[in-house]
Amino acid sequence: MLSGLPCPGCGITKSIVALYEGAIPESIAYHPFGIVVFGLAATFLFAQAVLNKAQVDKLYYHFFRNRKLTIGLAVGMSVYHIIRLYYFLSSHTFDDVLRESIWR
Repeated sequence: MLSGLPCPGCGITKSIVALYEGAIPESIAYHPFGIVVFGLAATFLFAQAVLNKAQVDKLYYHFFRNRKLTIGLAVGMSVYHIIRLYYFLSSHTFDDVLRESIWR
């Protein structure tokens, strides 16, 4: 809202809701990383229900302390955001961007 530009995470919640409702193409259109977030959340919820505490702790540690996974997700989100900004700015004028910001 501050700049009028979409943030890197804009649309993830709508993407997850669309995925939950079974609308996969719509989910991807909102934000492709919504599927990743949904998948990770479903995996960890399933693990909580099925595994014992030591196994769950090991799974959490494996995913959240995995440097390659973290860097890969950060690079992926950054590349996606740069592409998204390029298309957003190519289809909106400066006045459109200002109208979407809090500085109208």
